[in-house]
Amino acid sequence: MNDRPRGAILQRDKTSYAIVPRTPAGIISPEHLESIIKVVRRYDIPVIKMTSGQRMVLVGIKEEDVEKIWNELGMTVGQATAPCLHYVQACPGTVTCKYGKQDSLGLGIEIEELYQDMNLPAKLKIGVSGCPRCCGESYLRDIGVIGDSKGWNVVFGGNSGGRPRIGDVAAKNLTKDEVIDLVRRLLEYYQKSARPGERTARFVERVGFDAIRKDVLAFAPYIPLESAGHR
Repeated sequence: MNDRPRGAILQRDKTSYAIVPRTPAGIISPEHLESIIKVVRRYDIPVIKMTSGQRMVLVGIKEEDVEKIWNELGMTVGQATAPCLHYVQACPGTVTCKYGKQDSLGLGIEIEELYQDMNLPAKLKIGVSGCPRCCGESYLRDIGVIGDSKGWNVVFGGNSGGRPRIGDVAAKNLTKDEVIDLVRRLLEYYQKSARPGERTARFVERVGFDAIRKDVLAFAPYIPLESAGHR
């Protein structure tokens, strides 16, 4: 039985913990930022680390302080070990970037809100990029979304870990609503078909992308028949 404090990650010293407050698509409000600074000072937290997933991890917390800190922060847990969606990494897109072709930040926040509580076989990361420069590292995420002048492209099965894998292109030139629907279809298929602990990269290598074309893409009405692998 896991008796660790809520949302706490045991550290190397085996006595202190880290927590990751949830910051959807890397966005944090001034109020939450002020709360983080207050608890860091009040509880003498030695390290604030910016992660590759556009989140802050507070490191070096005493076990007895974890729940008090969560209560004072007023923020939800950003998952770091559970088999679920850990984060959506999104670039600024058309909100601020001169290269942006699509609103990656808005889409990233919406996707995270929709699927953050979905139970999955393993941890899952999503990258949303507002242009083909791919600053959201979309090809190396379990699900990647890349915007261009024609719409959105979706990739599946990427990984940047010890066995890196570039994701397979699942669909091109989608609308925002079509992206959200296809992400749901891919997640549900992965949820149903993957083995416990199996990341999407290893899942695609095991079943083959042709199976995903046949079982998922063929049923999405906005994907052309030839792209979905119809015969």
